[in-house]
Amino acid sequence: MAKTALIAGVGGIVGNNLARHLVARGWRVEGLARRPPDIAGVTPVAADLLDPAALARALAGRAPSHVFLATWLRQATEAENIRVNAAMVANLLEALRPTASVRHVALVTGLKHYLGPFEAYGKGSLPPTPFREDLPRLPVENFYYAQEDAVFEASARQNFTWSVHRPHTIIGYALGNAMNMGVTLAVYATLCRETGRPFRFPGSAAQWNGLTDVTDARLLARHLEWAALTEAAHNEAFNVVNGDVFRWQWMWGRLAQWFGVEPAPFDGAVNPLEHQLAGAAPLWAELAERHGLIEPDLNRLASAWHTDADLGRPIEVVTDMSKSRRLGFLDYQPSDDAFFDLFTRLRADRVIP
Repeated sequence: MAKTALIAGVGGIVGNNLARHLVARGWRVEGLARRPPDIAGVTPVAADLLDPAALARALAGRAPSHVFLATWLRQATEAENIRVNAAMVANLLEALRPTASVRHVALVTGLKHYLGPFEAYGKGSLPPTPFREDLPRLPVENFYYAQEDAVFEASARQNFTWSVHRPHTIIGYALGNAMNMGVTLAVYATLCRETGRPFRFPGSAAQWNGLTDVTDARLLARHLEWAALTEAAHNEAFNVVNGDVFRWQWMWGRLAQWFGVEPAPFDGAVNPLEHQLAGAAPLWAELAERHGLIEPDLNRLASAWHTDADLGRPIEVVTDMSKSRRLGFLDYQPSDDAFFDLFTRLRADRVIP
């Protein structure tokens, strides 16, 4: 049976990597965003998910079999996050209802499902690690829960199956992305090498010493396709991580070695990247001009606030993948190679020197 994917958020780190994966796998792919990027083999669909009328016009005549939701908009409060992000999901699925073509909807959220929303991130009484999918929701308002509920409600009306995917920090190629630790650390390491600044771990002692994991965007793309096409994975939520664990005290040295910088000894103090990169935009612009880089705007590359949030958490964060393994998803990705593959591509594309 023919497979047509509609990817909402095709310009982001998840959507971009998923689109490339599905095209390579022979899918027909339509990529929706307000300003969809040019990706070989992907039909761009320009639309605003918060404008139902314009969305309906943009989707007229389209009949996707599978919808992948990989987009969100950060708002000033969690109440606004809930209102806006739930509406985007509901609007898209409602716009597709007349086609009756949708067989499966996959929603990408993340570990804030277990750690709490931005306003209460990593605070209060949190579930023990490793996080498992059957843990109850936290007793706080969370836009991830609202997005899930919007999918569940549409599924009941439109009779499609669904899957929810909860990656940890995603490592992968995307530019101008709101949450991109890999590119942020590449920019930071480059600035350290060029200026002689110490390559200083910005996070907490809990993250430096504790076990953690991450998610390669390419593995997440494979997991999304697997769940969409595997009957046993329908109507289920899944954690999605690489399959290994590490400590940042080990990984930081690996990253330093790749960039040819000396890692500064960790003194136990938090040194946020937002502070370390403050005022660095002119320096990056000069560096970009000198090396012929494609993006001179530091703010389009580095998401220091997000990297600080992840590396500054006061607790150890690891996730359990047993549910996917039991159902047959056995893919594995060494996490240091996830970073190195990304850095290699950034250098090849002249994003970093």
